[in-house]
Amino acid sequence: MRTFDAIFIGAGQAGPFLAARMASSGRKVALIERRYLGGTCVNAGCMPTKTLVASARTAHVIRRASEYGVSIVGKIEIDMKAVHDRAEKVTLDARRGLEVWFDGLKSLSLIYGHARFADPATIEINGERITAPQIFINVGARPSIPDYPGLTAVPYLTSSSILQLTIVPRHLVVLGGSYIGLEFAQMYRRFGAKVTIIERGGHLASREDEDISDAIAAIVRAEGITVHTEAVGLSFRETSDEIEVTMDSGTIRASHVLVATGRRPNTDDLGLDLAGVEINDRGYILVDDKLSTNVPGIWALGDCNGHGAFTHTSYNDFEIVAANLFDGADRRLTDRIPAYALYIDPPLGRVGMTEREARASGRPILVSKRPMSRVGRAVERGETHGFMKLIADAETRQILGAAILGIEGDEAIHGIIDAMNARTPYPTLKWSVPIHPTVSELLPTLVGDLQSVP
Repeated sequence: MRTFDAIFIGAGQAGPFLAARMASSGRKVALIERRYLGGTCVNAGCMPTKTLVASARTAHVIRRASEYGVSIVGKIEIDMKAVHDRAEKVTLDARRGLEVWFDGLKSLSLIYGHARFADPATIEINGERITAPQIFINVGARPSIPDYPGLTAVPYLTSSSILQLTIVPRHLVVLGGSYIGLEFAQMYRRFGAKVTIIERGGHLASREDEDISDAIAAIVRAEGITVHTEAVGLSFRETSDEIEVTMDSGTIRASHVLVATGRRPNTDDLGLDLAGVEINDRGYILVDDKLSTNVPGIWALGDCNGHGAFTHTSYNDFEIVAANLFDGADRRLTDRIPAYALYIDPPLGRVGMTEREARASGRPILVSKRPMSRVGRAVERGETHGFMKLIADAETRQILGAAILGIEGDEAIHGIIDAMNARTPYPTLKWSVPIHPTVSELLPTLVGDLQSVP
């Protein structure tokens, strides 16, 4: 049985960076990956999907060219094979970059295969057993498939398999009106597909405040996407040339169905019971504030621990563990201020509490909103959908949260993210002198407009 200083299960956006740091210091490390390096981000998430979003936006802008005084002669054609190949190249290039990096780390052994625990310090892989005093689980998550009548009998797509499409669907039905579903819905509508979103809840992107959800719905509807909320009685049936999607309100005939109803952790086939590692009822590995499991010497990083399902939160898990193990730090998961983006166009940048959460906390709050139609950069670009929103604590003067749904909202939100991490009182931002013309230049104005709410 081979012995290592550390074993990493999964090569996503947390484990490999920690493995590389260990290997660069001469420690003997095993990095196990069952399929592709890079995890969801590189292979089925951020990189390929945002590449597709860029292609879809290009088509959208070209269709609007006349609004900017630009004449386009001839019909706009979408070459989905070329679109697909471009996204695939981005993924393959990133994957190859990781392979080259790992090949250069002499004390790192990259092993492909399915890892399972034999006991708390032993992993079975490809008929071999390996052991280490430290084991890090970074196995990510996969699409979750709901138990709707007939769904498993039809050829549905997931956020992974849809990346292989080389045609524009005639009619794409998207199950789920949250972040993944919304991005694909708008993307394929811009490629030319008829698109319908079906959401069981009362609002799209239900994690957000209702005004944000309503604005998102207005944006996608304005592009010709049909939205059904509070959908009940869903069932599916395949006919000779289409898929029938039935709800209480009627039947939709689709050429393709995308299931985007959430994700589940890849923890059900790791032998966690043999290691004694505890999970919750949804399969997420339970960790403490420093990402340790209940078993000494075993950590869980990234999506599989249920504390954020983003590349940046996974990478931050690596930073927390590395700082604590190697730098004598005392970094904790609860120090992390949640931030993320929804990459519809225009995007939503979000940080901290929603207004709903702030109100529920019982503290006195201040709120400020400004429509993007009053943001010069948005007017100049002809993209005035959405608004900016800021929430602050009236007593401590700390910013509690913010949302920027609008052009460049995913970038402009970082001014607020930085201020919150620095614990900067909001009056300080009021007197900054930002660059004109930008979206961020409105942040001092947003601060100046904060008002108490009942």
